[in-house]
Amino acid sequence: MPMIRLTAPVGSLTEEGRKRIQRDLGAVLLRWEGAPDTAFFRAQAWSYLIELPKGAQITAEDDAPRFLVDVTVPQGALSERRTAGLVEDATKTVLEAAGLPQDDALRVWVLVHEQPDGTWGAGGSVIRHADLVALAQKDMRQKSDA
Repeated sequence: MPMIRLTAPVGSLTEEGRKRIQRDLGAVLLRWEGAPDTAFFRAQAWSYLIELPKGAQITAEDDAPRFLVDVTVPQGALSERRTAGLVEDATKTVLEAAGLPQDDALRVWVLVHEQPDGTWGAGGSVIRHADLVALAQKDMRQKSDA
C-alpha cells in the first residue's frame, strides 16, 4: 500500500497546515494511485511527518525552509501521467500547508519510489500489485452495489 513522508523543518508549516498535512497528502496519493475512496484504502495509506530541528536543513545559499516528499508505491501503480499529477498536487498541498505562494514550488521536492513487485509485505504475507488491483476492484464493486 502507498506511503508518503514529508520531511520539513520544525515551524515551517502553519498551525492549520501542520494539523492537516498528513491526511491531505494521503488523500492526494490515493487519488493519483486510483484507489477507491473507502475506509479500507484510506487506512492503508500511511502518511508521516518528520520535522527537523532548527538548523538541520539549509542550502548552500540560504536557510529558507525546503520540503522533501518521499512517496513509496508498488511498481506499476503510477503511470507517467499519474506520477506528474501526484508531484504537482503534493507540491501544491505542501506549499498551502506552509502558507507559501505557488511560485515557491522549487522549495518542494517529491521523490517517487516504486517498490518492485513481490518485495512488499503486510499481515505476514507478500502483497503483489495484482492483489491490490483485485482488492480495489472488489471494493469499487461493493461501493457501487451499496
